Amino acid sequence: MTVSEELLEFIKKSPTAYQAAASASEMLEEAGFQRIEEKDRWAIAPGGKYYVIRSSSAVIAFEVPRQFDRIHIAASHADSPYFKIKENPEITKEGKYTVLNVEKYGGMLVNPWFDRPLSVAGRVFVKAGATAAGGTVDGAAAADRTDAGSAAGVSTAEGMPATGKDSCGVEERLVDFDEDCLIIPSLAIHMDRTANDGVKHNVQDDMLPLYALNTIDFMAAVAAKAGCRKEDIIGSDLYVYNHQAGTIWGPLDEFVSAPRLDDLQCAFTTLKGFLAGEKKGALSVWAMLDNEEVGSSTRQGAASTFLRDTLHRVYLALGRDFEQFQMDLAQSMMVSADNAHAVHPNYPSKADPVNRPVIGGGLVLKFAGNQKYCTDGYSAAQFRMIAEKAGRKLQVFTNRSDMPGGSTLGNISNNQVALPSVDIGLPQLAMHSPYETAGTRDTEDAVAVLTEFFA
Repeated sequence: MTVSEELLEFIKKSPTAYQAAASASEMLEEAGFQRIEEKDRWAIAPGGKYYVIRSSSAVIAFEVPRQFDRIHIAASHADSPYFKIKENPEITKEGKYTVLNVEKYGGMLVNPWFDRPLSVAGRVFVKAGATAAGGTVDGAAAADRTDAGSAAGVSTAEGMPATGKDSCGVEERLVDFDEDCLIIPSLAIHMDRTANDGVKHNVQDDMLPLYALNTIDFMAAVAAKAGCRKEDIIGSDLYVYNHQAGTIWGPLDEFVSAPRLDDLQCAFTTLKGFLAGEKKGALSVWAMLDNEEVGSSTRQGAASTFLRDTLHRVYLALGRDFEQFQMDLAQSMMVSADNAHAVHPNYPSKADPVNRPVIGGGLVLKFAGNQKYCTDGYSAAQFRMIAEKAGRKLQVFTNRSDMPGGSTLGNISNNQVALPSVDIGLPQLAMHSPYETAGTRDTEDAVAVLTEFFA
């Protein structure tokens, strides 16, 4: 299996940040990493490999060498723009159609969402031990059912014991319909002759996904996927996502197109590099955070204390003091990985006159004078040396000077853990569309460079 085929498998298993965290956890477990919980005391040993999850959607993994005097961090994010399903989601239209009440999550391109096969995934919270038959099971049986049902989307929540219960008797279960079950139908051209002249869509009125004919209880279907009754669901975070499969295409298989390339392509390639790197002389850290698409200001986002808390606790468990942490941080480095804009073949004037990355040209260094990207001369020089050692070329992205551009998690994370940082990404087209396009060779380059970074 090629790296890009592995990427598509990772994306298929990761329709939301919750499933992405589960997919990453599976890869970490296979590589010998041990899960630890924020609520427990940490017994960290030199030579050990560990990971921790916050809010079931953000993961930090780290490997502790016998001796180290610096920290190497690669950070990405698990979320992508999609539609969040609101509470009490069913709306009946014309006494015949059932549509779902949704809102935008992130800065999405809305037009490409029309007329695509869509599905639903996320998580629900249920009364612990609830079953579809309406009964409950004891703790041991619940643990057995959770293990046996993991493939169907049953999950033990972060901070909960092995039975899946917390102190209030609440259990988290991941759900993924993984089938074509929704569509947002376009309005026929006959009813809007100006449709091709540009239309501004109102999400509340124009973009409610069609679910069923007649009045069908959507939350009852969610409960069936979760293995419980509807009345046992007491909380949920559910999203509508593009269910189209990713594909590798082009005369030389040079392109990869899929949902959620931004930013699962970076999450996957940084994880592959982290697992492959020798990790000598540095505390090596891989972070996949959440909620970047909505500003990162959550307890599991880059603006949170998650990364800082984790690093502090590692040093504390190893018997190192705060001053040693600050000393090591001063000679450390973070790679903030979030995809970059390639020059668009149909809109070449939208790119900077000089810095014009293309698909297939290699990993991209991202610069911005307003520091929306955290790369500076020093971090760029360091990363260029790493890429040179890996035998891979780099490209450069800057916005046109008359376009504000976007931002990412690097500079936000530096408000909590300040260290030399560089922003990178893989070149792609159609960013924030439900179906994006990037390059297979760039995916390979990213893994190679990140493996060298973690050497």
